[in-house]
Amino acid sequence: MRLDVLWIFLMETHNRPDPHPVDPPEKQAELKRVLDSKYFTKAPRRKLFLEFISDRASKGEGEKLNEYLIGVEVYERGSDFDPQQDPIVRVQAYEIRRALKTYYENEGRNSPLRLELPLGQYAPLFSRVKAEGGGSPAPAIGEESFAKAAGQESARWRVILPVCLGLACVVLGYLFVRERAISRRLPAAGTVLPETEEWFWKPFLSSGSQPLVVVSSTPALRLATGHESTQTLKEACAIPKSKLSRFRDTPHFQELESFAFVPSTTDYTGMGEALGLVSLSRLFASQGAMIRVKPSRLADYTEIQGGNTIMLGGANRWTNRSLFNPQEFSASLSEGVITNDRPRPGEESVYAPKFDPVTGGLVRDYALVVMQPNRNEEERLLRLDGIFTQGTEAAAEYVTNPESLAELRKALLAASSNKKNIPRFFEALLSVPVENFVPGGASLVTVKVIPE
Repeated sequence: MRLDVLWIFLMETHNRPDPHPVDPPEKQAELKRVLDSKYFTKAPRRKLFLEFISDRASKGEGEKLNEYLIGVEVYERGSDFDPQQDPIVRVQAYEIRRALKTYYENEGRNSPLRLELPLGQYAPLFSRVKAEGGGSPAPAIGEESFAKAAGQESARWRVILPVCLGLACVVLGYLFVRERAISRRLPAAGTVLPETEEWFWKPFLSSGSQPLVVVSSTPALRLATGHESTQTLKEACAIPKSKLSRFRDTPHFQELESFAFVPSTTDYTGMGEALGLVSLSRLFASQGAMIRVKPSRLADYTEIQGGNTIMLGGANRWTNRSLFNPQEFSASLSEGVITNDRPRPGEESVYAPKFDPVTGGLVRDYALVVMQPNRNEEERLLRLDGIFTQGTEAAAEYVTNPESLAELRKALLAASSNKKNIPRFFEALLSVPVENFVPGGASLVTVKVIPE
């Protein structure tokens, strides 16, 4: 059979009415089960996102759903909202797809229906789960009219199905042989990074010494336990439990008679820094390389400049020391912003985080990725600084993601003097959407070349 004929047949079959469509009441019930699950109850914006698109789709307006409409209606962006500059909708759609997948693998695995958000569209899709053993799905209410059409199709499928399966076997056999031939030519895993990553990480992997990762350890007030020293409790700051209603569901709120916070410079590293360290560790482990890790309070000047170093976290005590070359971007801890000393057309002079006007929660963070020479031009000093811990996490994920590094590489080539060679030293500013204290995928705002 010719491939074009087979393709036409498959497309015709695909476009026929679903013999078992899902009724509106069933859709509403399934949507409620999903929204009441633990994967959505703690993420109010994602819950509102799913409710909004389901409501519009139920009214026959699924084709009108787009990034701009969702950004304005769900995320309260203004009329000047630009989806190309603010990827909040795409990021949250990705998170919703991931949450739905997890839900149906766990809590909703026995549900007779499936709610999906297909790639490339914002209209939700409801479908039935096939019965175990490959049988047909149970008929829906009011679907008897499709039974006859289904029976007519079965005879045609008995003829065409063996042909399709035979063709599929031939194609799969070819792909298997081709893959085996290619795999023999490829180097062993863990030896070569793809070009989209090698240009960034090669200096850290080519050196014989292990790169040092300096993780910020910020001053914090930790909750005192019942067995603190007398001296520690003298320095405590007591806060009435009635003023800390957000902690009501924690065991501390239920078990402790009062909340007394004591100062600490050793006990706290942000969650974003911890997860960023995981991303870096995974990358180096994939290359058979090791890293050394130290909190910033224990790292000294000699160690930092003793080889390749990664500074992870904007609250690092070395961030604004003289060992860094002058740059155009700088993070201000006192003001909580990133300043741009020489803004170019289209750039801001100050990049400040944004907060939800109702909940006060962080919805937009910014982060810096700065690559500069260390003790010499062969060794690197890499800074991954978020204004908040969410920005640091997103920056670490950005530089360990091949697609993101390809985007950064393209921008740096465009910013280079000859448009051919990637600048070795540079600054990159990232914008990071945040929802429910969790960062989404970072997007590149701008890059600047550091002169050698």
